[in-house]
Amino acid sequence: MSVLPPVRKDRVVAQLPKFFKKGAALHTKDEFNAKVKTACQEQRTGTVGFKISKVIVVGDLAVGKTCLINRFCKDAFDKNYKATIGVDFEMERFEVLGVPFSLQLWDTAGQERFKCIASTYYRGAQAVIIVFDLTDVASLQHTRQWLEDAMKENDPTSVLLFLVGTKKDLSSPAQYSLIEEDAVKLAAEIKAEYWAVSSLSGENVREFFFRVASLTFEANVLAELEKSGSRRIGEVVKINSNSTNLYATSKKKKPNCCQ
Repeated sequence: MSVLPPVRKDRVVAQLPKFFKKGAALHTKDEFNAKVKTACQEQRTGTVGFKISKVIVVGDLAVGKTCLINRFCKDAFDKNYKATIGVDFEMERFEVLGVPFSLQLWDTAGQERFKCIASTYYRGAQAVIIVFDLTDVASLQHTRQWLEDAMKENDPTSVLLFLVGTKKDLSSPAQYSLIEEDAVKLAAEIKAEYWAVSSLSGENVREFFFRVASLTFEANVLAELEKSGSRRIGEVVKINSNSTNLYATSKKKKPNCCQ
């Protein structure tokens, strides 16, 4: 009996969700990787459907990390701000290309006094969401430090990065244009995908998390295919190595009577 909850009907992904901004996307392809699609069709995704992928959400105090997660997971927005103490997490189940896929969203504290506690939960992340406030330039500048802290516990080559500006509804067009320009430049520098959202209105929130789930799923399947390919190559080498011994000439033992 499975301990994971069933996938909701509104968490089914059949097509690769579109990026937010072409100049700041992890990739701009319209479809999932061909190898990934074939593997899903042939049911060769290995353990991907049974694993839980960890996503950590980091950023300054009061930038809206908890509101962002709650808007997606609970479709709710709480105007009464409460700081996260240490860490909290939500589990979300998706179905991507017919394969069940689980994301564990870790909401970490932005307060300095809880930083040591929160950082212990950074390890093993497959995606890092760095959040800043679109109405607060300083919070964007601090994202570099949050990224550095998160990468101390993870392999930079195997983690997907997302730079997310919140409170889009509070930003004036002129203010938004200026801070977005800086955010897009930063996203390109740190090799992250940029998004701007509003947890109050829900603008872009669902699209963003579907994108996170889809790209994380794609990376997981590709890693699984690489591992299974390595195993097959290893088996072939082993078989070939043994087969050469079958044809090797060995010295015949002389009968004891002739020694």
